[in-house]
Amino acid sequence: MSDVAAKPGEAPAAAPADKAPAKPALPARRRDLAPLLLLPVLALVALPLVGSLSTWATLTLSGLAMGMIIFIIASGLTLVFGLMNVLNFGHGAFISVGAYAAAVLAPALTGLMRADALALNLVALLALIALAMAVTAVIGYAFERAIIMPVYGQHLKQILVTVGGLIVAEQLIVAVFGPVQIPLLLPAAFRGSVIFGDVAIERYRLIAVVVGLAIFIAMLLVLNRTRIGLLIRAGVENGEMVEALGYHIRRLFVGVFMAGSALAGLGGVMWGFYREQLTPGMGMDVMVLVFIVVVIGGLGSVGGCFIGSLLVAVMANYTGFLAPKLALGSNILLMAAILLWRSRGLYPVTQR
Repeated sequence: MSDVAAKPGEAPAAAPADKAPAKPALPARRRDLAPLLLLPVLALVALPLVGSLSTWATLTLSGLAMGMIIFIIASGLTLVFGLMNVLNFGHGAFISVGAYAAAVLAPALTGLMRADALALNLVALLALIALAMAVTAVIGYAFERAIIMPVYGQHLKQILVTVGGLIVAEQLIVAVFGPVQIPLLLPAAFRGSVIFGDVAIERYRLIAVVVGLAIFIAMLLVLNRTRIGLLIRAGVENGEMVEALGYHIRRLFVGVFMAGSALAGLGGVMWGFYREQLTPGMGMDVMVLVFIVVVIGGLGSVGGCFIGSLLVAVMANYTGFLAPKLALGSNILLMAAILLWRSRGLYPVTQR
């Protein structure tokens, strides 16, 4: 008891409470840096095999640019695959539709595209990208509602209906535009190369790197700094829990599918300018490569998809230069080696 008596009219002094023991701090999350070393190691191994430093630098930089385009195409699919658990083999249709949507608008922007000013060329490119993304997002909404929604959780049926959708889309493109190749010429300021010493880099490849990095950074910010990103990441790991907390996971599915379709449309524009010609089957041609990237990176992982895209593109460049006959199978060998090391990919998000 306290020896000091309380004054009249005053409440007795409360005894000092014992301090609660401090809670132990949560252990810091261990960062997995091993996959980040794969690309530098691959580049260093290829350097003595290529021999010429300038040739090695050209192959590496062109591979990085190609990897950015592959990432743009594959990033939407990895979210759809990871969050919705949907095997969307129709993803290639949105690549073709986006490219052809840009080809429809391109003649109206001929003046901007032929101008020597970089700013005008960028305005034309952004307009083509905006149209392609808008068209593919709307078609993606209809595709998800009419084709994907009835077969949620049924992988065999998903493969059948999405492959069927891809074939139908390809034949519709043939019916509208014909089976012939359609040119999609680069804007004037994007042509030619930039010389760094003995290394020549195409200007459009530099544009592709900038666009790819912008998409990658934007996706990281959305997924890690916004509420919708929190819901997407939570849905990838445990969709049932997100639904139990009162969020409409189906609406989230629709939004993610539309975003994935829009990214495929953007990738289609970049891929079309890279080839400078469009064919009805251009989306189907790249789908095997896209699925290899998604598997290498890990389901639902944007960072894994980014690293996987760069690895696949750079590996294809090195192999095509050193052993052209092995170039077609190099990416499959790369995927097999990575899966032997990590059976669920570099940075898997889901347990599926």
